Amino acid sequence: MTKSPFPLPEEFNAASYFVDRHIAEGRGDKVAIECGDRRVSYRELFEQVNRVGHAFKKAGVRIEERVFLLLLDTPEFAVCFFGAIKIGAVPVPVNTLLKPADYEFLLNNSRARVAVVSEFLLPQLQAIPSQNLRYLEKIVVAEGAERGPESGADGSGERTTESFAAWTRDSSSTLDAAPTGKDDAAFWLYSSGSTGRPKACVHLQHDMVVCAERYAKAILDITENDRFFSVAKLFFAYGLGNGLYFPLAVGATSILLPAPPKPQTVFDTVKRFRPTLFFSVPSNYSKLLAHPPDAIHASDFSSVRHAISAGECLPASIFHRFKERFGVEILDAIGSTEALHMFISNRPGGVKPGSSGTIIPGFEARIVDENSQSVTPGEMGDLIVMTDAACACYWNQHEKTKDTIAGDWLRTGDRYYQDADGYFWYGGRSDDMLKVSGAWVSPVEIENQLLEHPEVLEAAVVGRKDEDGLVKTVACVVLRDGKPGNPEVASELQRFVLARLPLFKRPHRVEFFSELPKTATGKLQRYKLR
Repeated sequence: MTKSPFPLPEEFNAASYFVDRHIAEGRGDKVAIECGDRRVSYRELFEQVNRVGHAFKKAGVRIEERVFLLLLDTPEFAVCFFGAIKIGAVPVPVNTLLKPADYEFLLNNSRARVAVVSEFLLPQLQAIPSQNLRYLEKIVVAEGAERGPESGADGSGERTTESFAAWTRDSSSTLDAAPTGKDDAAFWLYSSGSTGRPKACVHLQHDMVVCAERYAKAILDITENDRFFSVAKLFFAYGLGNGLYFPLAVGATSILLPAPPKPQTVFDTVKRFRPTLFFSVPSNYSKLLAHPPDAIHASDFSSVRHAISAGECLPASIFHRFKERFGVEILDAIGSTEALHMFISNRPGGVKPGSSGTIIPGFEARIVDENSQSVTPGEMGDLIVMTDAACACYWNQHEKTKDTIAGDWLRTGDRYYQDADGYFWYGGRSDDMLKVSGAWVSPVEIENQLLEHPEVLEAAVVGRKDEDGLVKTVACVVLRDGKPGNPEVASELQRFVLARLPLFKRPHRVEFFSELPKTATGKLQRYKLR
């Protein structure tokens, strides 16, 4: 494993690093978080983290015990996340867009006895039959009306529900951090796979420091003068860095948006709060660009020095259109929940549109064949990476851990090739590659060409068997402005691709959709289109 250039002491608590030290360094009065009309200073953040830590202790939460966080992007997320870490407990932030059955699985899988939930999301937990939850004993409701403990308030005979304000009211604002080690478990994040049950990635106390140092500081050159705004939400590994521990790593300000990131809401937030760093995903960049210019009274990105994209490959067409319209380059990159954040990224002033960039210094990457042997430059293979921010394991998933983590190397499940300049080019997921006419076809390659067509808003390519059982490519397309498709448009798109790619890569069929199926974090669910 590559050794860290910033060695940490054996005894290390991430809450002390990201929260406590700012008081000693004189940033107590500086704004740490802005959320609507709320402004939270570093001193207020510090004191509230301590109060929450005491409240967890009073609830009987012990070291290494999980606490369930079903929270919107608000200051309560920050104080509960670091309040748990400070006492040595393990916060488990979860996706806020799921259904009760999903939360039932996650609560039982994490074995959390205490859950903190935004009032808006409380009905999702209340809809779960109490007898189905084996471990949950207490629900704390953030942003709700202040009230005292109410036995069985959630429909359970034993479980209690309490408001966040009442829960923390009498707690002390001072708290010593638990003497955790840098390799102790700090938090879990559930991977957002498009099929099957999610897996809990167990991340360690040092992981956030690694990502902040190697990516946020070294690549984005973040400082305490920066203002961070992430469209990707905090429960997402990408958003957790962008909107929480990156700004806290340097004493900067995070701008939180609890509401859904609709285009006009994003534009309004940028106008009001003037972020210097803007983080989003390709589908959201596409939606921003699809918003008619005359409908945007102030789509001014002049405060933004870097726009960043991750989650899926950013098509070159979106890069060029965004730069032309807003004057800002998008720095595409790739990371994963298992790796916590980025490991390959484009650099400011050195972007190759359509590529994921180059390896971030301090990490390593290889492209290998089915025998784990390195392929030659330009040849497609499976991407594996070495990063000391990788999760320790999947919770309670020994075999899946071995399938993904092999010694120091993390299997990403992505197909890539590397050009002569060291840039990495995405070729789809390992299980999304298609064998057509005896040749491997990357769905992403065809999708990128379709997205160059002026009438195409979104595109996904999948393989379906014909009457002879042979795999044929099918292009699933969403047209701009809600236009319906027809055979003439389908033929035009096939000709458009054929002019740019070999014949065997031309979509055999084109189908039109009003929208494409995606996970809650915006990733395409190809299996639903197959």
